[in-house]
Amino acid sequence: MIAMLEPLRGLGALAGSLAYAGLCLHCWRQARRRSRAPAVDQPAWTVAYASQTGSAEALARQTAAALVGDGGAVRCCPLNQLSAADLERGGRFLFIASTAGRGEAPDNGALFSESVMAAAADFSAVDFAVLALGDREYPDFCAFGRRLDAWLVAQGARRCFDRIDVDRGDPEAIARWQAHLGQLAGALEFAAGAPGDYRPWQLLERRHLNPGSAGNPVFELLLAPPPGMAPTWDSGDLAQVLAPTATGRPRDYSIASLPTDGLLRLLVRVHRRPGGEPGAVSGWLTQQLAPGDALPLRIRPHRPFQLAENRRRPLICIGNGVGLAGLRGHLAARIEAGVHENWLIFGERNRGSDFHYGEELQRWAANGCLQRLDTVFSREGGTLRYVQEALAANGALFRAWVAGGAAVYVCGSRSGMGEGVDQAIRELLGGDDYRRLLSDGRYCRDVF
Repeated sequence: MIAMLEPLRGLGALAGSLAYAGLCLHCWRQARRRSRAPAVDQPAWTVAYASQTGSAEALARQTAAALVGDGGAVRCCPLNQLSAADLERGGRFLFIASTAGRGEAPDNGALFSESVMAAAADFSAVDFAVLALGDREYPDFCAFGRRLDAWLVAQGARRCFDRIDVDRGDPEAIARWQAHLGQLAGALEFAAGAPGDYRPWQLLERRHLNPGSAGNPVFELLLAPPPGMAPTWDSGDLAQVLAPTATGRPRDYSIASLPTDGLLRLLVRVHRRPGGEPGAVSGWLTQQLAPGDALPLRIRPHRPFQLAENRRRPLICIGNGVGLAGLRGHLAARIEAGVHENWLIFGERNRGSDFHYGEELQRWAANGCLQRLDTVFSREGGTLRYVQEALAANGALFRAWVAGGAAVYVCGSRSGMGEGVDQAIRELLGGDDYRRLLSDGRYCRDVF
């Protein structure tokens, strides 16, 4: 009898052990499920964007609005506002990322790229998807979005679906993104993402601004809106032109005027192809389009370069060439609002032929609307030839303005000017103050 009881006792002990193990497994699964579920104050979705010209931000806001409409709590923010701790807490993240320069992160994702992506982390509780925006004409097509996607996987995060690369706003690629999100979150309603339909604006006048210049011709175009249309825009916004010579590939131009002027004022430099022939769009705008003709155009909000919270701050504008258009719009808006703490550093080739809006700028400086005007002309010799050199030469004053709360806006060519100015600002301010300027939204660039 005793011999028969021992196996029964063994079976009973085994059953108890299995029951206990099952209870432990259940508790572990519940705890793991709770750890992966969003906290009460944690959004169900986080939509983070890295956007230089505003396209990625517009798509992010459109995506976030669709998710909110589905009843979820959604956080939508620039990538720079996302921390490693945010990701380590876990949840569902959607990343919409453009690429700037030679494969770098846009400005509002640069701090994330330099700090968060430089360190290893445990993102095993993260589910994510990446929409990468780019242009196949450039060798670093979607480079930052691809790097972000690979880095997230390397930290243990799980893809909800494969990264989607978008070439110049390809609607089919964006539709795939929306379809995948619909499968994840249920039927979603996406508002139209376009900034409005193209309308026929009329060319009133075209002026050649730099005859005799060593550089390519620059023209000022004055455009009138369609009858009955009263368009509005913020300084820093863009005019998007759809030329018949480049169907499906619109071009963006900085707006130099204000809505109160009643017209659009654009600066267009003729682009030359390797063979010397003019570019498809710049050639059409400056040589084929005749006064009185209409061109398809729409206003595109450019939030990363709008004044926004910097509207009343002291303002330092730095640029070259046709980048003066975007800076002129900001200066005109501030002068119209009675804000005169303005400093412009502008560079071109020759004073005699390339000082665009020179008379107006000198008049603003003379009457105090422009507190400081520094110009450099590279073909005229002298100690200072480029805007980054003029900035460095006025380093103490620049640091004082920034310490006093000034915002810095840069517009013009990325190669040479944009990169040189960025390096000069880093050296003048040092790493911490440079990052603070960027994270505060006081360093904004429109470089191309």
